[in-house]
Amino acid sequence: MKKLTAVLLVLFVAASLFAGGKSDGGSKAGSTMIGIAMPETHVQRWVKDGASLKAEAEKRGYRAEAQYGNADQANQNTQIQSFLTQGAKALVVGCINDGVGSVIAEAGKDKVVVIAYDRIIPNSEDYDYYITFNNFKVGVLQATSIVNGLNLDAATAAAPKQITLFAGSPTDGNAFFFFDGAMSVLNPYIDKGVLKVVGPYPKTSADTNNFQRIATENWQAPIAKTRMENLLNGDARSVTLDAILAPNDTLARAILEACKADAKYRTKLPVISGQDAEFDSAMSIKNGEQYSTVFKDTAKLAEAAILLADQVLKGQSVNIPGAVLASGDLAKIGDTGKKVVKAYLLDPILVTKDNLNVPVDAGFFEAAEAAQLK
Repeated sequence: MKKLTAVLLVLFVAASLFAGGKSDGGSKAGSTMIGIAMPETHVQRWVKDGASLKAEAEKRGYRAEAQYGNADQANQNTQIQSFLTQGAKALVVGCINDGVGSVIAEAGKDKVVVIAYDRIIPNSEDYDYYITFNNFKVGVLQATSIVNGLNLDAATAAAPKQITLFAGSPTDGNAFFFFDGAMSVLNPYIDKGVLKVVGPYPKTSADTNNFQRIATENWQAPIAKTRMENLLNGDARSVTLDAILAPNDTLARAILEACKADAKYRTKLPVISGQDAEFDSAMSIKNGEQYSTVFKDTAKLAEAAILLADQVLKGQSVNIPGAVLASGDLAKIGDTGKKVVKAYLLDPILVTKDNLNVPVDAGFFEAAEAAQLK
């Protein structure tokens, strides 16, 4: 009898481990489930976001599960369908591309609350909420750091500064806002002749052909690095670049790797922007390599997203401290292409070597990381 009991116990434990073997699997707290679908793991911030969202949901008494799509929309769709099969009442989705539309439509038919998380779900009319940062302002801050880093206000057309442009994934609606925000700052300097663009120059993202030439599919660092290497051997071969507009930290570091392999940049790297305050980039900023990043306190974004889900699920009026409902010109941030959803925006913060303490003091990094940044 004791032997049978022991065998049953082993089988029970094994079954439990198998059931919970998914990455960042579901909790057993609460009865109402929130499914969390993040796009990838190769950009550090999405791993943190998934963990933060899950923790915030559990803190409010929900059952939660986080999954990562590995930049494969079909894979993410399967994960979302699994959430629906498990009876999820809300979904927080950082989508990969508009191929997510079919499962979002399925969720809409089932009256599941869907919140687009930091990326608009494009070409869909089957959800109502989007929470993100002011992504146009992210681009403004990136360009402002370049203006300051190059002292462009003192530059002359006789000795113009040289810049090349990179953009994010063309399947990510945020990439267009980042770029347009940045160019709203840089274009006047280009028009005055004190800043010259090396390589393709889309004045805005509406120049589709040139925007596609500077875009980086799925935010993949190897693609950005290869393009930078090609630039250094091509359009930028006869000039020394003073600045590079890079849309996020992962790409900025890859671009810098290419620059470091070029003799022209071994003693002085171009001023380069970034985004996400990733630890490796924070260290790069501290060491005088990457010039800036944009800190988006994703812990606050995760908290705001779950608070939004909680209030909607409970039929309450939405009131999110630190977030504003996009209106006026900013309302287009919520335009999916088929409807305008309610977009709640948090504020980003520009970070350079001078204020690297800001994300550190916010508790954004692990204790061991924070110690290295102080």
